[in-house]
Amino acid sequence: MNIAVAQSGGPTCAINASLAGIFSQAILSEKINRIYGSVNGIEGIINNNLIDMKEVIKTAEQLELLKITPSTFLGSCRYKLPAVSDDSEIYEKIINCFNKNDIGIFFYIGGNDSMDTVQKLSAYFKENNIDIKVIGIPKTIDNDLMCTDHTPGFGSAAKYLAVTLQEITRDSSVYNVPSVTIVEIMGRDAGWLTASSCVLHANGESSPHLIYLPECTFSEEKFLKDIKEQMAKYPTVIAAVSEGMKADNGGYAAEAFQPGADDPFGHKYLSGIGKYLETLVRDKIGCKVRSIELNVMQRCASHISSRTDIEESYRIGTEGVNAALRGETGKMMAFKRVSHAPYFCNVVSVDVAEAANKEKRLPKKWINEQWNNVTDEACDYFLPLIQGEIFVPMKNGMPVHLKLDIKK
Repeated sequence: MNIAVAQSGGPTCAINASLAGIFSQAILSEKINRIYGSVNGIEGIINNNLIDMKEVIKTAEQLELLKITPSTFLGSCRYKLPAVSDDSEIYEKIINCFNKNDIGIFFYIGGNDSMDTVQKLSAYFKENNIDIKVIGIPKTIDNDLMCTDHTPGFGSAAKYLAVTLQEITRDSSVYNVPSVTIVEIMGRDAGWLTASSCVLHANGESSPHLIYLPECTFSEEKFLKDIKEQMAKYPTVIAAVSEGMKADNGGYAAEAFQPGADDPFGHKYLSGIGKYLETLVRDKIGCKVRSIELNVMQRCASHISSRTDIEESYRIGTEGVNAALRGETGKMMAFKRVSHAPYFCNVVSVDVAEAANKEKRLPKKWINEQWNNVTDEACDYFLPLIQGEIFVPMKNGMPVHLKLDIKK
Protein backbone atom coordinates (compact mmCIF):
# COMPACT_ATOMS: atom_id res chain seq x y z
CA MET A 1 0.00 0.00 0.00
CA ASN A 2 0.89 3.68 -0.18
CA ILE A 3 0.60 6.31 2.52
CA ALA A 4 -0.08 10.05 2.48
CA VAL A 5 0.98 12.82 4.85
CA ALA A 6 -0.15 16.43 5.07
CA GLN A 7 0.69 19.47 7.19
CA SER A 8 -1.84 22.00 8.44
CA GLY A 9 -2.22 25.16 10.48
CA GLY A 10 0.48 27.60 11.52
CA PRO A 11 4.12 26.74 10.73
CA THR A 12 6.68 25.88 13.40
CA CYS A 13 10.38 25.04 13.66
CA ALA A 14 9.61 21.37 14.21
CA ILE A 15 6.71 20.39 11.94
CA ASN A 16 9.12 19.25 9.22
CA ALA A 17 10.98 17.12 11.75
CA SER A 18 7.76 15.14 12.22
CA LEU A 19 7.42 14.87 8.44
CA ALA A 20 11.01 13.60 8.29
CA GLY A 21 10.22 11.07 11.03
CA ILE A 22 7.22 9.72 9.12
CA PHE A 23 9.23 9.51 5.90
CA SER A 24 12.27 7.83 7.44
CA GLN A 25 10.20 5.21 9.28
CA ALA A 26 7.96 4.54 6.29
CA ILE A 27 10.85 3.75 3.94
CA LEU A 28 11.98 1.05 6.37
CA SER A 29 8.68 -0.82 6.13
CA GLU A 30 8.13 -3.55 3.54
CA LYS A 31 4.39 -2.88 3.85
CA ILE A 32 4.70 0.64 2.43
CA ASN A 33 5.50 1.47 -1.15
CA ARG A 34 4.97 5.11 -2.09
CA ILE A 35 4.97 7.99 0.38
CA TYR A 36 2.79 10.79 -0.89
CA GLY A 37 2.92 14.37 0.36
CA SER A 38 -0.36 16.27 0.13
CA VAL A 39 0.17 19.85 -1.03
CA ASN A 40 -1.48 22.45 1.23
CA GLY A 41 -2.91 20.14 3.85
CA ILE A 42 -6.21 18.31 3.36
CA GLU A 43 -6.84 20.52 0.34
CA GLY A 44 -4.21 18.50 -1.52
CA ILE A 45 -6.19 15.31 -0.85
CA ILE A 46 -9.46 16.92 -1.92
CA ASN A 47 -7.88 18.19 -5.15
CA ASN A 48 -5.72 15.09 -5.73
CA ASN A 49 -2.61 17.30 -5.58
CA LEU A 50 0.04 14.90 -4.33
CA ILE A 51 3.79 14.55 -4.73
CA ASP A 52 5.93 11.45 -4.39
CA MET A 53 8.16 12.23 -1.40
CA LYS A 54 10.83 9.83 -2.63
CA GLU A 55 11.23 12.04 -5.69
CA VAL A 56 12.04 15.12 -3.59
CA ILE A 57 13.89 13.51 -0.64
CA LYS A 58 16.54 11.45 -2.41
CA THR A 59 19.51 11.61 -0.04
CA ALA A 60 20.26 11.30 3.66
CA GLU A 61 21.55 14.88 3.54
CA GLN A 62 18.22 16.14 2.22
CA LEU A 63 16.37 14.23 4.95
CA GLU A 64 18.55 15.78 7.66
CA LEU A 65 18.04 19.23 6.16
CA LEU A 66 14.26 18.68 6.06
CA LYS A 67 14.42 17.81 9.76
CA ILE A 68 15.79 21.25 10.71
CA THR A 69 14.04 23.37 8.07
CA PRO A 70 11.30 25.55 9.57
CA SER A 71 7.73 26.01 8.33
CA THR A 72 5.64 23.51 6.34
CA PHE A 73 7.62 21.86 3.55
CA LEU A 74 4.42 20.65 1.88
CA GLY A 75 2.54 23.91 2.37
CA SER A 76 -0.35 24.37 4.76
CA CYS A 77 -4.02 25.31 4.94
CA ARG A 78 -6.66 26.45 7.38
CA TYR A 79 -9.45 24.39 5.89
CA LYS A 80 -12.31 23.29 8.13
CA LEU A 81 -13.57 19.90 7.02
CA PRO A 82 -17.38 20.06 7.09
CA ALA A 83 -19.59 17.44 8.67
CA VAL A 84 -20.63 14.66 6.28
CA SER A 85 -24.25 15.78 6.58
CA ASP A 86 -23.28 19.26 5.37
CA ASP A 87 -21.13 18.26 2.40
CA SER A 88 -20.80 14.56 1.57
CA GLU A 89 -19.22 15.43 -1.80
CA ILE A 90 -15.99 16.50 -0.06
CA TYR A 91 -15.70 13.06 1.54
CA GLU A 92 -16.29 11.40 -1.83
CA LYS A 93 -13.41 13.43 -3.28
CA ILE A 94 -11.17 12.35 -0.40
CA ILE A 95 -12.10 8.68 -0.91
CA ASN A 96 -11.52 8.99 -4.65
CA CYS A 97 -8.04 10.38 -4.05
CA PHE A 98 -7.15 7.63 -1.58
CA ASN A 99 -8.51 4.87 -3.86
CA LYS A 100 -6.89 6.30 -6.99
CA ASN A 101 -3.49 6.37 -5.27
CA ASP A 102 -3.89 3.14 -3.26
CA ILE A 103 -3.47 5.04 0.02
CA GLY A 104 -4.05 2.94 3.13
CA ILE A 105 -2.76 5.32 5.82
CA PHE A 106 -3.14 9.07 6.17
CA PHE A 107 -1.08 11.15 8.61
CA TYR A 108 -2.17 14.68 9.44
CA ILE A 109 0.34 16.91 11.22
CA GLY A 110 -1.34 19.86 12.94
CA GLY A 111 -3.01 21.41 15.96
CA ASN A 112 -6.50 21.49 17.47
CA ASP A 113 -8.37 22.05 14.22
CA SER A 114 -6.32 19.43 12.37
CA MET A 115 -7.25 16.86 15.00
CA ASP A 116 -10.88 17.70 14.23
CA THR A 117 -10.18 16.60 10.63
CA VAL A 118 -8.54 13.38 11.86
CA GLN A 119 -11.57 12.64 14.02
CA LYS A 120 -14.10 13.29 11.23
CA LEU A 121 -12.22 11.24 8.65
CA SER A 122 -11.56 8.27 10.91
CA ALA A 123 -15.21 8.24 12.04
CA TYR A 124 -16.39 8.39 8.42
CA PHE A 125 -14.13 5.51 7.36
CA LYS A 126 -15.26 3.40 10.31
CA GLU A 127 -18.96 4.02 9.67
CA ASN A 128 -18.54 3.08 6.00
CA ASN A 129 -16.26 0.07 6.58
CA ILE A 130 -13.39 1.68 4.69
CA ASP A 131 -10.00 0.26 5.63
CA ILE A 132 -7.93 3.44 5.71
CA LYS A 133 -6.04 4.30 8.88
CA VAL A 134 -5.89 7.94 10.04
CA ILE A 135 -3.29 9.15 12.56
CA GLY A 136 -2.86 12.66 13.97
CA ILE A 137 0.62 14.00 14.68
CA PRO A 138 0.42 16.99 17.07
CA LYS A 139 1.92 20.37 16.29
CA THR A 140 1.40 23.83 17.75
CA ILE A 141 3.52 26.46 19.44
CA ASP A 142 0.47 27.22 21.62
CA ASN A 143 0.96 23.93 23.53
CA ASP A 144 -2.79 23.78 24.07
CA LEU A 145 -3.61 20.26 22.81
CA MET A 146 -5.20 17.94 25.34
CA CYS A 147 -3.83 14.49 26.17
CA THR A 148 -0.17 15.31 25.58
CA ASP A 149 2.42 16.67 28.01
CA HIS A 150 3.50 19.19 25.37
CA THR A 151 3.35 19.68 21.63
CA PRO A 152 6.07 19.56 18.97
CA GLY A 153 7.07 23.09 18.02
CA PHE A 154 6.42 24.55 21.45
CA GLY A 155 9.91 24.00 22.88
CA SER A 156 11.61 25.85 20.03
CA ALA A 157 9.16 28.75 20.22
CA ALA A 158 9.72 28.95 23.98
CA LYS A 159 13.50 28.94 23.48
CA TYR A 160 13.30 31.74 20.91
CA LEU A 161 11.04 33.73 23.24
CA ALA A 162 13.41 33.34 26.19
CA VAL A 163 16.46 34.38 24.17
CA THR A 164 14.63 37.34 22.65
CA LEU A 165 13.37 38.55 26.03
CA GLN A 166 16.87 38.26 27.44
CA GLU A 167 18.20 40.41 24.59
CA ILE A 168 15.35 42.92 25.03
CA THR A 169 16.30 43.09 28.72
CA ARG A 170 19.93 43.87 27.87
CA ASP A 171 18.87 46.50 25.31
CA SER A 172 16.35 48.28 27.53
CA SER A 173 18.60 48.53 30.58
CA VAL A 174 21.36 50.71 29.11
CA TYR A 175 19.80 54.10 29.91
CA ASN A 176 19.39 55.69 33.30
CA VAL A 177 15.75 56.46 32.55
CA PRO A 178 12.73 54.65 34.08
CA SER A 179 11.03 52.65 31.35
CA VAL A 180 8.47 49.94 30.66
CA THR A 181 8.68 47.43 27.81
CA ILE A 182 5.61 45.37 26.96
CA VAL A 183 6.21 42.22 24.89
CA GLU A 184 3.14 40.84 23.10
CA ILE A 185 3.29 37.05 22.73
CA MET A 186 1.09 34.60 20.84
CA GLY A 187 -1.58 32.79 22.83
CA ARG A 188 -5.28 33.17 22.06
CA ASP A 189 -6.93 31.43 25.00
CA ALA A 190 -4.04 29.56 26.62
CA GLY A 191 -0.95 31.25 28.00
CA TRP A 192 1.62 28.46 27.75
CA LEU A 193 4.05 30.34 25.52
CA THR A 194 3.85 33.58 27.49
CA ALA A 195 4.26 31.68 30.75
CA SER A 196 7.37 29.94 29.40
CA SER A 197 9.21 33.27 29.52
CA CYS A 198 9.70 32.50 33.22
CA VAL A 199 12.68 30.27 32.29
CA LEU A 200 14.81 33.43 32.34
CA HIS A 201 14.44 33.41 36.12
CA ALA A 202 16.39 30.11 36.22
CA ASN A 203 19.46 32.06 34.98
CA GLY A 204 19.10 34.78 37.60
CA GLU A 205 17.24 37.31 35.44
CA SER A 206 14.62 39.41 37.19
CA SER A 207 12.77 39.88 33.92
CA PRO A 208 10.13 39.36 32.84
CA HIS A 209 8.97 41.15 35.95
CA LEU A 210 5.33 40.61 35.09
CA ILE A 211 3.56 37.84 33.15
CA TYR A 212 -0.10 38.16 32.10
CA LEU A 213 -2.06 35.20 30.77
CA PRO A 214 -5.49 34.61 29.15
CA GLU A 215 -6.32 32.26 32.04
CA CYS A 216 -6.67 35.34 34.28
CA THR A 217 -9.09 38.25 33.98
CA PHE A 218 -7.32 41.48 33.08
CA SER A 219 -7.88 44.72 35.00
CA GLU A 220 -6.45 48.08 33.89
CA GLU A 221 -6.35 49.31 37.48
CA LYS A 222 -4.46 46.27 38.73
CA PHE A 223 -2.08 46.31 35.74
CA LEU A 224 -1.11 49.93 36.43
CA LYS A 225 -0.66 49.12 40.12
CA ASP A 226 1.60 46.18 39.24
CA ILE A 227 3.71 48.34 36.92
CA LYS A 228 4.18 51.03 39.56
CA GLU A 229 5.19 48.46 42.18
CA GLN A 230 7.81 46.97 39.85
CA MET A 231 9.10 50.41 38.86
CA ALA A 232 9.78 51.07 42.54
CA LYS A 233 12.12 48.05 42.49
CA TYR A 234 13.61 48.13 39.00
CA PRO A 235 14.46 51.05 36.70
CA THR A 236 13.46 48.95 33.68
CA VAL A 237 10.31 46.84 33.80
CA ILE A 238 9.61 44.07 31.27
CA ALA A 239 6.07 42.67 31.01
CA ALA A 240 5.27 39.54 28.97
CA VAL A 241 1.65 39.62 27.83
CA SER A 242 -0.48 37.09 25.94
CA GLU A 243 -2.30 38.46 22.91
CA GLY A 244 -5.55 36.89 24.14
CA MET A 245 -5.87 38.69 27.48
CA LYS A 246 -9.52 38.76 28.59
CA ALA A 247 -11.46 41.64 30.15
CA ASP A 248 -14.11 41.35 32.88
CA ASN A 249 -16.89 41.07 30.28
CA GLY A 250 -15.27 37.98 28.73
CA GLY A 251 -14.16 39.80 25.58
CA TYR A 252 -10.57 40.43 24.56
CA ALA A 253 -8.94 43.24 26.51
CA ALA A 254 -7.57 44.93 23.39
CA GLU A 255 -10.78 44.58 21.34
CA ALA A 256 -10.59 48.17 20.09
CA PHE A 257 -7.07 47.57 18.74
CA GLN A 258 -7.96 44.40 16.82
CA PRO A 259 -9.05 43.97 13.17
CA GLY A 260 -12.31 42.21 14.07
CA ALA A 261 -11.95 39.53 11.35
CA ASP A 262 -12.30 35.77 11.90
CA ASP A 263 -10.39 32.86 10.38
CA PRO A 264 -12.18 29.89 8.71
CA PHE A 265 -12.56 28.19 12.10
CA GLY A 266 -14.26 31.20 13.67
CA HIS A 267 -11.19 32.33 15.63
CA LYS A 268 -10.63 36.08 15.82
CA TYR A 269 -7.39 37.42 14.39
CA LEU A 270 -5.63 38.88 17.42
CA SER A 271 -3.11 41.65 17.79
CA GLY A 272 -3.00 44.95 19.58
CA ILE A 273 -2.68 44.12 23.28
CA GLY A 274 0.85 45.55 23.29
CA LYS A 275 -0.19 48.87 21.75
CA TYR A 276 -3.20 49.03 24.03
CA LEU A 277 -1.07 48.62 27.17
CA GLU A 278 1.63 50.95 25.81
CA THR A 279 -0.99 53.68 25.41
CA LEU A 280 -2.38 52.95 28.87
CA VAL A 281 1.03 53.25 30.56
CA ARG A 282 1.89 56.40 28.61
CA ASP A 283 -1.39 58.09 29.50
CA LYS A 284 -1.62 57.02 33.14
CA ILE A 285 2.02 56.78 34.26
CA GLY A 286 3.82 58.98 31.75
CA CYS A 287 7.15 57.16 31.69
CA LYS A 288 9.14 55.99 28.68
CA VAL A 289 7.26 52.99 27.29
CA ARG A 290 7.33 50.82 24.19
CA SER A 291 5.56 47.69 23.03
CA ILE A 292 7.04 44.88 20.95
CA GLU A 293 4.87 42.41 19.04
CA LEU A 294 6.92 39.32 18.28
CA ASN A 295 4.25 38.07 15.85
CA VAL A 296 5.22 35.26 13.44
CA MET A 297 8.91 35.35 14.40
CA GLN A 298 7.99 33.12 17.35
CA ARG A 299 7.06 30.25 15.07
CA CYS A 300 9.98 29.61 12.71
CA ALA A 301 13.20 30.87 14.32
CA SER A 302 15.08 27.68 13.46
CA HIS A 303 18.48 29.29 14.12
CA ILE A 304 17.73 29.05 17.85
CA SER A 305 15.54 25.92 17.89
CA SER A 306 15.56 23.42 20.75
CA ARG A 307 17.35 20.15 20.06
CA THR A 308 14.95 18.44 22.45
CA ASP A 309 12.01 19.75 20.42
CA ILE A 310 13.44 18.73 17.04
CA GLU A 311 14.42 15.25 18.20
CA GLU A 312 11.08 14.62 19.91
CA SER A 313 9.16 15.91 16.88
CA TYR A 314 11.07 13.48 14.66
CA ARG A 315 10.46 10.65 17.12
CA ILE A 316 6.71 11.23 17.37
CA GLY A 317 6.52 11.01 13.57
CA THR A 318 8.26 7.64 13.56
CA GLU A 319 6.00 6.35 16.33
CA GLY A 320 2.96 7.47 14.35
CA VAL A 321 4.00 5.15 11.52
CA ASN A 322 4.50 2.30 13.98
CA ALA A 323 1.04 2.86 15.46
CA ALA A 324 -0.62 2.83 12.04
CA LEU A 325 1.20 -0.35 11.01
CA ARG A 326 -0.08 -1.97 14.22
CA GLY A 327 -3.58 -1.27 12.92
CA GLU A 328 -4.39 1.78 15.04
CA THR A 329 -6.63 4.51 13.62
CA GLY A 330 -8.49 7.54 14.93
CA LYS A 331 -5.52 8.21 17.18
CA MET A 332 -3.30 11.17 18.03
CA MET A 333 0.27 10.52 19.05
CA ALA A 334 1.19 12.14 22.36
CA PHE A 335 4.00 12.66 24.87
CA LYS A 336 3.70 11.25 28.37
CA ARG A 337 6.28 12.74 30.72
CA VAL A 338 7.99 10.24 32.97
CA SER A 339 10.30 12.60 34.88
CA HIS A 340 11.61 16.19 35.01
CA ALA A 341 15.17 15.38 36.07
CA PRO A 342 16.41 13.49 34.31
CA TYR A 343 13.90 14.55 31.70
CA PHE A 344 12.20 11.74 29.80
CA CYS A 345 8.97 11.28 27.86
CA ASN A 346 7.31 8.25 26.34
CA VAL A 347 5.34 8.46 23.09
CA VAL A 348 1.83 7.00 23.34
CA SER A 349 -1.33 7.05 21.23
CA VAL A 350 -4.62 8.47 22.48
CA ASP A 351 -8.12 8.61 21.00
CA VAL A 352 -8.20 11.73 18.86
CA ALA A 353 -11.74 12.45 20.11
CA GLU A 354 -10.20 13.24 23.48
CA ALA A 355 -8.10 16.03 21.94
CA ALA A 356 -10.12 17.40 18.99
CA ASN A 357 -12.02 20.63 19.59
CA LYS A 358 -10.70 20.89 23.14
CA GLU A 359 -8.14 23.18 24.67
CA LYS A 360 -5.61 22.68 27.45
CA ARG A 361 -5.12 25.72 29.65
CA LEU A 362 -2.18 26.49 31.91
CA PRO A 363 -2.94 25.01 35.36
CA LYS A 364 -4.17 27.70 37.75
CA LYS A 365 -1.85 26.28 40.43
CA TRP A 366 1.08 27.43 38.27
CA ILE A 367 -0.07 31.06 38.38
CA ASN A 368 0.80 33.20 41.40
CA GLU A 369 -1.85 34.66 43.70
CA GLN A 370 -1.48 38.12 42.16
CA TRP A 371 -2.17 36.73 38.65
CA ASN A 372 0.88 38.55 37.33
CA ASN A 373 3.54 35.82 37.23
CA VAL A 374 4.02 32.05 37.42
CA THR A 375 5.43 29.62 39.97
CA ASP A 376 8.68 27.66 40.18
CA GLU A 377 6.70 24.52 39.32
CA ALA A 378 5.88 26.04 35.94
CA CYS A 379 9.56 26.76 35.34
CA ASP A 380 10.43 23.15 36.17
CA TYR A 381 7.97 22.03 33.50
CA PHE A 382 9.27 24.40 30.79
CA LEU A 383 13.05 24.15 31.25
CA PRO A 384 13.63 20.64 29.83
CA LEU A 385 11.76 21.52 26.64
CA ILE A 386 14.22 24.23 25.54
CA GLN A 387 17.42 22.27 26.09
CA GLY A 388 20.05 21.67 23.43
CA GLU A 389 21.06 23.36 20.19
CA ILE A 390 20.93 22.30 16.56
CA PHE A 391 23.81 22.66 14.12
CA VAL A 392 22.50 24.89 11.34
CA PRO A 393 24.32 24.66 7.99
CA MET A 394 25.08 28.12 6.60
CA LYS A 395 25.63 29.62 3.16
CA ASN A 396 26.80 33.20 2.67
CA GLY A 397 26.26 33.73 6.39
CA MET A 398 22.62 32.58 6.31
CA PRO A 399 20.86 29.32 7.29
CA VAL A 400 20.25 26.78 4.53
CA HIS A 401 16.70 25.45 4.17
CA LEU A 402 15.23 22.64 2.10
CA LYS A 403 12.56 24.16 -0.14
CA LEU A 404 9.88 22.66 -2.36
CA ASP A 405 8.59 24.52 -5.39
CA ILE A 406 4.92 23.75 -4.75
CA LYS A 407 3.69 25.61 -7.84
CA LYS A 408 6.05 23.61 -10.03
